[in-house]
Amino acid sequence: MEFERGKRIRIHLEIAPLVDIVLLLLIFFMLTSNFIMQPGIKITLPEAKTAKPQKEENIIVFITEDSTIYLNGRKINIGELKDALEEKLKKAEKKAVILKADEKVNLGLAVKVMDIAKQAKAENLIISTRIKK
Repeated sequence: MEFERGKRIRIHLEIAPLVDIVLLLLIFFMLTSNFIMQPGIKITLPEAKTAKPQKEENIIVFITEDSTIYLNGRKINIGELKDALEEKLKKAEKKAVILKADEKVNLGLAVKVMDIAKQAKAENLIISTRIKK
């Protein structure tokens, strides 16, 4: 008894065009990622040798070089800061406030903002710096 052999169908996949397309996509995304502008507040953080990376929290107070105050990216008056911080701290799981002040900011203003954060019942106050190289 003879068995009939099934015809083998050979599937051949051209991989060269696939590699070309993947490389072109990689180059495209690398080039376009350089042109994406990150909107934000322009500050230069002071440097510190003992700085440790911290996990970003959602309550951040920025003080720019021209003494403008922002709370989570929204411009705010110093008179409204305490109420806004109290409202955000009520909703926050961790009662921490991160202060990101420009290195040229008047120390008195930075201390005033820290005092307002403590009055608003912030348990932790983190002063953000750059790691000195």
